[in-house]
Amino acid sequence: MSAGSYLMKSGKPLWRISVATTLEAEDAVGELLGSQSSCAPAACFDFETGTSLVSVFSGKKFPPAIRNKISAGLAQIKNCGLEIGAGKIKVTSVKREDWAESWKRHFNPIEIGGALLVKPSWSKRRAKKNQAVVILDPGLSFGTGQHPTTAFCLKQITAVVCSVGVVRRQSGHRFGAAKSFLDIGTGSGILAIAAAKLGCAPVDAFDFDPAAVKVARANARTNGVAKKIHLARRDVRKLPRRPARHFDLICANLISNLLFAERKKIVAQLNRDGILILAGILKSEFAEVENNFAALGLELVVGQTENEWRSGAFGFA
Repeated sequence: MSAGSYLMKSGKPLWRISVATTLEAEDAVGELLGSQSSCAPAACFDFETGTSLVSVFSGKKFPPAIRNKISAGLAQIKNCGLEIGAGKIKVTSVKREDWAESWKRHFNPIEIGGALLVKPSWSKRRAKKNQAVVILDPGLSFGTGQHPTTAFCLKQITAVVCSVGVVRRQSGHRFGAAKSFLDIGTGSGILAIAAAKLGCAPVDAFDFDPAAVKVARANARTNGVAKKIHLARRDVRKLPRRPARHFDLICANLISNLLFAERKKIVAQLNRDGILILAGILKSEFAEVENNFAALGLELVVGQTENEWRSGAFGFA
C-alpha cells in the first residue's frame, strides 16, 4: 500500500499545511515543510498559473507554532535569493475523498519515449508493447515525473539503458550499456523503480530523510521491485572515497550546495565509462556545477533547460 493510500484509508482526520510558491523555490519550500512534519512533502505545479503548491499531510491538527516556524523559514529562503512568489501558508482539514480527487486532476500519465510509462494507480492508460510501467501516486514524497528535473533524469535513464546510441551520437563518447544504478536522494523512489523496471541491476538508492525512504519502499513494493532495489537511509556526505562497488549510471537530484560540497565522493562512485546525471540545479548555478565537475574529469554530454532548472548528464572525458 502506498503512503498516500494509507492516509486515505486511515480513520483519523486528515490535515494539510501548504505553501503557494514558485517552481524555482519548490524544492527549498519542500525541505522546509518536511522539516516540520513527520511525513515527506508533496508538490503540485499548475502550469496555467505558474504556481507550485507544496504540502505536507498529517493525521493530527498542526499546532500554531508550526505555522510560525514555516513563516520564518520562508523569510530565510527569500533572503537566500530564491523567488518564493506569494508564499501564502494555509492550514486546512481535507476530506479524504476530496484530497484523492484533487490529485487526480493534476497528475496524468507520462511517456518517456517508447520504453517507459509512468502513471498513477487510477489511470486506465495501457502500456505499449515492451513498455515498462511505473505506478506512482502523488501524496507524500517528491518525484512523480511531473517536475522538470525528475523528467530529465527519467529521460536520460531510458536513453542510456534502452538506446545507448543516442548518448553516443550526441557526445562522441563510447559509454558502455548501463547495468548498475545508484540513486542519490531517492525521494519517492521513482528513478530507482524505473531503473529496476528497465532492467538495471544492481539498483541502490538512498535518502537522508527517513520518511522518504519509507515512501520509496512502499512504492517499490507497489511496483513489484522491492527485492530488486537496495533502499537505505544514508547521508551523501558519508559516501566512501574508495567504494567497494562502482556504478554504471548514477542520478544525483540534489541541491547545488550538496553537489558542490560532495562532488568528489559522488564522482568516486562512478565507473570510468559510466554516466552521471545531475539535476535539481537552478540554471543560474549550472555553469558553476559544470566547472566543478569538469575539474574532476567529467564533461557535459547532454544538457536541458526548462523553466528555472537546468540538468545535465556527464561522462569522463
